[in-house]
Amino acid sequence: MQHVFIVGAKSLGAYGGYETFVNKLTEYHQNNSEIKYHVACKANGDGSMDENKLGDVKRVNDNEFEYHNAHCFKIKVPNIGPAVAIYYDVAALKYCCKYIKEHNIESPIVYILACRIGPFTGYFKRKIARLGGKLFINPDGHEWKRQKWSVPIRKYWKLSERLMIKHADLVICDSINIERYIQESYTKYNPKTTFIAYGAETRKSKLTDDAPELLQWFESKGLIAKEYYLVVGRFVPENNYETMIREFMKSNSKRDFAIITNVNDKFLDELENKLHYKKDKRIKFVGTVYDQELLMKIRENAYGYFHGHEVGGTNPSLLEALGSTDLNLLLDVGFNREVAEDVAIYWNKEEGNLAKLIDSSDKLSIQDVKMYGIKARERISIMYSWSLISDRYEEMFTNKQ
Repeated sequence: MQHVFIVGAKSLGAYGGYETFVNKLTEYHQNNSEIKYHVACKANGDGSMDENKLGDVKRVNDNEFEYHNAHCFKIKVPNIGPAVAIYYDVAALKYCCKYIKEHNIESPIVYILACRIGPFTGYFKRKIARLGGKLFINPDGHEWKRQKWSVPIRKYWKLSERLMIKHADLVICDSINIERYIQESYTKYNPKTTFIAYGAETRKSKLTDDAPELLQWFESKGLIAKEYYLVVGRFVPENNYETMIREFMKSNSKRDFAIITNVNDKFLDELENKLHYKKDKRIKFVGTVYDQELLMKIRENAYGYFHGHEVGGTNPSLLEALGSTDLNLLLDVGFNREVAEDVAIYWNKEEGNLAKLIDSSDKLSIQDVKMYGIKARERISIMYSWSLISDRYEEMFTNKQ
C-alpha cells in the first residue's frame, strides 16, 4: 500500500481550492486498497477543521479521525498572524515524519500544497529521504504576485517558491502555464514536473428548481432565477471586483449582480469610496454559501458568471462555473484561456470593455446561451472531471504512469 501524506489544506469539506481538492481526492479513492491518505487539518484558528460538519466520520481521539477512509490529524496553531500558515505546515510535516518513523511506513510520499515553507524544505527533504520517502510539491499559482501582500512578504514567497522547487522530487502543476513558468524560471534545478489539473463536477445539483432552501435563498437575497449575473470567490483585489462592479454599474443590464464572497470590510469600504456601488440596487453582496448542492444550484440558475481572477493556476471557481453555468464571461489572461478555450466570452480591464460585453450578452438568444453551456460542460467532462483527475493521481502515486 502506498501511504500519501498531504500537508497544506486547512480542512476537509470547507470551500477553498486545496480543501475541495483533498476532499474530492479522498472521496474518489476511499475504496482504493492501494492508497492510504494521511491528511493534515488545522485544529483551531481561521478555516479550522470541524469534523462534526462532515458525514460518516469515525473519531479516533480528540486530534485524529477517519474520513473517506483517510487518516486525518489535527494540528494546533498559535495566534501569530500571517506566519501561522508557515507554522502550520512545519508542525504538520514534523507530525508526518514522526508518524512515518513510528509506524515503519515504507516509501511514503509527502505531498505539500503551496510554497510557504521554502527555508525549511531542505531540512525536511533530508529527513523524508532518510525515511525512504519522496517529497512532492504543488506550487499553486503566483502567490508572490498577490496585491494583498507587502513587498517584503512577496519577496519571501518568491524565495520560498524557489527553495521548494529546488528540493522537490516532483512538482505537480495544476496548470500548463504554471508548469511552463516553473520549467523556465528554475532551469538550474532541472525540476521534474508533471501537469495534473484541478477538477470539477459535471453532474447537476441534487436540488430541484422548487427546493425550499433554494427558493428561500432567492427570496432572502431578492434574486430571481436566470435574472442575475454571479461571481463566487475570495474577496481580494487581484480577483478584479473593482473592475467587475464598476463595469456592471456602467452597463444597461436589467439583471442583478450577485456576489458570493467572504466580505472584507476594509476592501468593501475602499470600493464604496471609489465606486459608490450602494447607490446601484443591482449590486448585491449576498454572503457566503457553504452548502455545495445549494451553491451548485445557484450557479445553474445564474444567467451569466463573471470570472476576474488573474493570479494563480487552474482556478476552482472557474471550473465549477464552467460545469454549472451556461454563460461565462472571463478576464482574458493565459490561465483562463487555457482552461476555457472557446467555450466562454472574454473581457479585458479597459474602461467600457466589460460593460459593452454585458449589454451584448443580455441580448443573446436562449439557444446561443444554451450552446455555450453545452460546450462548457463538454470541456469540463473531457479535461477536468474529478474522476479523470483522481485517476491521474492514482497513476502517479502508485507509479503506474
